[in-house]
Amino acid sequence: MKLVILDRDGVINEDSVNFIKTPNEWIPIQNSLESIALLNQSGFKVVIATNQSGIGQGLFDISALNLIHEKMFRLLSQQGGHIDAVFFCPHTAEENCNCRKPKPGMLEEVARRFSVNLKKVPAVGDSLRDLKAFDQVGAQPILVKTGKGEETLAKGGLPKNTWVCESLAEATQRIISEYA
Repeated sequence: MKLVILDRDGVINEDSVNFIKTPNEWIPIQNSLESIALLNQSGFKVVIATNQSGIGQGLFDISALNLIHEKMFRLLSQQGGHIDAVFFCPHTAEENCNCRKPKPGMLEEVARRFSVNLKKVPAVGDSLRDLKAFDQVGAQPILVKTGKGEETLAKGGLPKNTWVCESLAEATQRIISEYA
């Protein structure tokens, strides 16, 4: 099975320091939805693994998250794409759960649910915690410069085998060329 793991905020949609709390605040990054559709058309299953601590902080609830994802699915469908599954951690950092990236629990759940070894599976994020989680499970960490990506790159400390791409569109081209 060909699988790609994507972080959501800053990779697929514009990020906000105030969290994405409503469908109106969810704005796709240019060419991100087309990129997911291209991955689908190239035979990849696409899953999202996203920290959503705004739920744990009481800023929005599961119903709001579902409405945000419904908007994402609808817009993606209009581009001929789809998401095979969404995994999210609703906890705050203080709860010290195992599913919040940079810990690997959410990604281990992806591996269980899809019965796949994540070794070398391309995984795209915009923060160091994404890349560290991806690296812990043996996935191929890919940093995009959208969202917090430029800031993450400037701070350094990336896992040694991290690919750096301008955007999900560039990452998609590289994934397809390396894994096709």
